[in-house]
Amino acid sequence: MTSQANTDYVAPRLPGTNVPDLNGIWQAIGSSHWNIETHMASAALQLRDGPVTPVPHQRILALGALGAVPGGLGIVKGGKIPYTEEALKTRDENEADYLNRDPAIKCFLPGVPRSTYMPFPFQIVQGNDALYIAYEFANADRDFFFEDPGPAPVDSWMGQSYAQWDGDTLVVEVTGQVGDTWFDRAGNHHSAAMRVVERWTPVGPNHLNYEATIHDEETFTEPWSIELPLYRRMEAEMRLMDFKCVEFVEELMYGKWRRHPLPRGWEEEE
Repeated sequence: MTSQANTDYVAPRLPGTNVPDLNGIWQAIGSSHWNIETHMASAALQLRDGPVTPVPHQRILALGALGAVPGGLGIVKGGKIPYTEEALKTRDENEADYLNRDPAIKCFLPGVPRSTYMPFPFQIVQGNDALYIAYEFANADRDFFFEDPGPAPVDSWMGQSYAQWDGDTLVVEVTGQVGDTWFDRAGNHHSAAMRVVERWTPVGPNHLNYEATIHDEETFTEPWSIELPLYRRMEAEMRLMDFKCVEFVEELMYGKWRRHPLPRGWEEEE
């Protein structure tokens, strides 16, 4: 994968400062939220044995083409995530059972970097020595420190973000994330020891180049990186909408414990 960065572009300055103005609503375009590695189209992310070839899992079958996975060129530099042998086995187990294992299905916060390339917009709110990101999915958010806060006091779903400017690039070290978040729907995972170094670079008036380098010796044999462009949402009066998905998954997570549960057909088939 080649860099998206335009080294000749000079971004507008944030008023009263000498740093780029990143304010705006941004969104990734692509299929990386399904799988950050290169992948072919398939009938579903989770399959079961069929009479000839694998077919979609019972819980996906009724969605037909809408339950299928589009192909994607991937955003992993070098093409493959350098898993340890044991971690690769876990990834394969995750993918085979993603309907039960993917934390985003239950509306848990997506973590970093997954929150950046989910199919939902997010808003950067920037001021002098202050920056905040609000994500539409699950009302996730991040508050950036511009002075070293020291180690994160506790691990959290979105971690702790410590930012510094390197020229026109905002460099952010994200630490203190729980080990439960995934990189995508395909089961790519990490441990609580993960450290993410992000690089946000304006490359045009309506584009940012996003890079993230993953450090996690418990899961990977070496650091590795992703890279993708982000696009400014240009609609008139564009704004983030509510997607407070906790209430949307109550039936999935707790419906079976009602006094009179509604039918859950796939469980009968299993």
